[in-house]
Amino acid sequence: MNNIFSLEGKNAWITGAAYGIGFAIAKAYVEAGARMIVFNVRSEEAKEKALQSYKAAGIENVRGYVCDVTNEEQVNALVEKIHAEVGQIDILVNNAGIIKRIPMHEMKREEFQQVIDIDLVGPFICAKAVVPEMMERREGKIINVCSMMSELGRETVSAYAAAKGGLKMLTRNICSEYGEYNIQCNGIGPGYIATPQTAPLRERQADGSRHPFDAFICAKTPAGRWLDPDELGGPAVFLASKASDAVNGHILYVDGGILAYIGKQP
Repeated sequence: MNNIFSLEGKNAWITGAAYGIGFAIAKAYVEAGARMIVFNVRSEEAKEKALQSYKAAGIENVRGYVCDVTNEEQVNALVEKIHAEVGQIDILVNNAGIIKRIPMHEMKREEFQQVIDIDLVGPFICAKAVVPEMMERREGKIINVCSMMSELGRETVSAYAAAKGGLKMLTRNICSEYGEYNIQCNGIGPGYIATPQTAPLRERQADGSRHPFDAFICAKTPAGRWLDPDELGGPAVFLASKASDAVNGHILYVDGGILAYIGKQP
């Protein structure tokens, strides 16, 4: 049974895996036996900083590249480079993304478009770039980080929810279009994760009380807490391994139960 969860000999490209969720998935893949982790970021400075983090975590089989996922020429060139320097791409994790918390009526069109471009168009471009070679081999795994906001709405995240909802449907369509080539495309929908980006929302207030958003999330989560990035590792390994060969077009929500929960009665 352990063998079907093994990633031994596999190469994984994880976009934006410099820290947080992407970094946690990369660590899990290494622990599952992955041969090489490839990540891309948007600057040389970010790449070097990320490589230091991987080294500190004891991960040596990693390659970092500078590439903007919204630039199709850069993505295509990166895929060619990965093939030449690393080998075939067995697993693609579309993790790179941004969020802009702005009320919709105050959001500029350019701000909305930027979120759509990075969170939805980027995964389309990256998946498009790896699919042909996966079709030839008749094997491949594509995992899109979809978020709970592919199912829920909330104030100030109109662009993010629109992008992640679109990514959910792109996931299902890649499954529909390429399942016959033994390519599985699934999504992970993380809940509220304790990452550096969410740290300000978890800081204690000056009077020692919890941040209002922190209290809100813990109250809405049956687990009663924020989730650790490492808790995404198991689901991500499952969707990248042979254990999920019959799972396609599925969004696996790793949210501590939020989507199943109406909340406690006041």
